[in-house]
Amino acid sequence: MKTFIAVAIITLLTAGALPAFAQGGQGAQERIDTAIAHARSQGVPVSLLESKMAEGKAKGVPLDRIAAAIERREASLERAAQAMKGHESITDADLSVGGDAVEAGVSTAVLKAVTDSAPRERRAVAIAALTELIQRGTAPDAALARVREALKRGPDALAAVGGGDPHDHGAARGSEGNARGATQGPPANVPAPGGSSQPRKPSTPGAPANPGNGRSGR
Repeated sequence: MKTFIAVAIITLLTAGALPAFAQGGQGAQERIDTAIAHARSQGVPVSLLESKMAEGKAKGVPLDRIAAAIERREASLERAAQAMKGHESITDADLSVGGDAVEAGVSTAVLKAVTDSAPRERRAVAIAALTELIQRGTAPDAALARVREALKRGPDALAAVGGGDPHDHGAARGSEGNARGATQGPPANVPAPGGSSQPRKPSTPGAPANPGNGRSGR
């Protein structure tokens, strides 16, 4: 008898738990639907939320976590939209980087200021550069001043601000290649395929001369 009662209690508890679990899934979907509906009512492109939801599902993220991420993203995009309000032709790309800026801790006042300063065709790059600077620890006012100064100097200066030290990585290699006016080839100590008719100068001072100097290259 006791065993029967225990089994009955477990059955009842399990039966009660299953609907609760299902309701939890439905609740997460309802939160997503509510966030999307709110975004639509505020003029925020729902595609920016739908792409984030699709990304989460593709990665196998639980629905409740997707719902939380969608809610945060909707709030960030809405704040960005308010900060950028009044400017013509705010694109989805502009708003997306604006949402990134808000999530990174950029205030709406600073976001508005950089939006006011940047021409339409460079708006997204300017906002992204500002966000990058602030994420590296630059004070918001100082980051805004650097972006504004770069905007005055042109697209290359703005790209350098967002990408870090222009003498590092690809920027350095690109500048070096442009200055030499040549494409990259094999290192100086490695002959090109098929040999070379001209000896290459040693790259290290004091290194022995090309051993083929004494022979004819023909």
